[in-house]
Amino acid sequence: MHNRGLVKYKLHHLFFWMLVFGIWYFLRYQDYATSAVATRVTFIKVADLALLIYITNYLLIPQLFYKKRYIWFVVSFVVMIVTSSIIKMVLIGYANGDQQMIHLSGDLKTRIYDNVIPHFFLVIAGAAVKLMVDYSALQQRMAEMAKEKAEAELSFLKSQINPHFLFNSLNSVYFLINKENHEAREALHKFSDMLRYQLYEMNGARIPIEKELTYLKDYVDMQKLRKDENYSVEFSCSQEVKGFSIEPLLLIPFVENAFKHISHKAHSTNFVKLDISRSNGHFNFTIENSKETERTTELHGGIGLNNVKRRLELLYPDKYQLQIKDDETVYKVDLKLEIDN
Repeated sequence: MHNRGLVKYKLHHLFFWMLVFGIWYFLRYQDYATSAVATRVTFIKVADLALLIYITNYLLIPQLFYKKRYIWFVVSFVVMIVTSSIIKMVLIGYANGDQQMIHLSGDLKTRIYDNVIPHFFLVIAGAAVKLMVDYSALQQRMAEMAKEKAEAELSFLKSQINPHFLFNSLNSVYFLINKENHEAREALHKFSDMLRYQLYEMNGARIPIEKELTYLKDYVDMQKLRKDENYSVEFSCSQEVKGFSIEPLLLIPFVENAFKHISHKAHSTNFVKLDISRSNGHFNFTIENSKETERTTELHGGIGLNNVKRRLELLYPDKYQLQIKDDETVYKVDLKLEIDN
């Protein structure tokens, strides 16, 4: 489906430039000695214009304009237009047999008026279309984010009733457990902290990474209680992972999935390895688990893998990399987020 869409997208571009070529040729072919010369000159002009528009729209605008490097954008744009105009005039001179254009001689004002200035306006027009399309896509994405956020908050408010009752009940059960049973008390205490995090810390906004990590650590500790010595659980987090915010409960589906689909081999170690780090302005999250050879690991239940990807697209557009490796014995997730301090 993606390849068909890409081919269709490219065909639209091809048909557009073929149409431009036809119109340009029809309007100007009588200015040249023969139709062959008119075809060559028209091809040079259309190809030159297309190249400039694509460089502007897919290189200069994303890499300079959108990153607020406006001076570099203007300088690069002007240099590109002037350089391209000179090259185009020389090529047209060879195609048309015009020695003055080949050597860039003759009336300088006419050369600028006929070649440089039209370049500016035509390429700017193409850039304006790109900006309008991107703005429309941004508005649509923001509307989708607002809708999904409202739906998530409504769902969360509805779900607060039962967990709130459960949270109060857990506090009562905690004091009923024998004080000698430290493991049971500690487990219930961690579960209460996790529930408190969901009830009181999540308010729809991003939360400090430290709180999200505490929630993950409590969940991992709870899962350790269910496993025997044949299961290895490693949780590694570098000290640099601090001082920034993250969307709440963004990582837990991957952790839940790892424990849900961990292997159950009797004669070899079953494992879950979680590694969290920070480097070069990115938050790195890696989790892998052993799995049964005949089973396929997928994110069942919860928000699901597709919904996790959708959430990443909405909340971290162009700021994340997600790689999933699923072989016969190991399932591994690598997530890299571009973070804002």
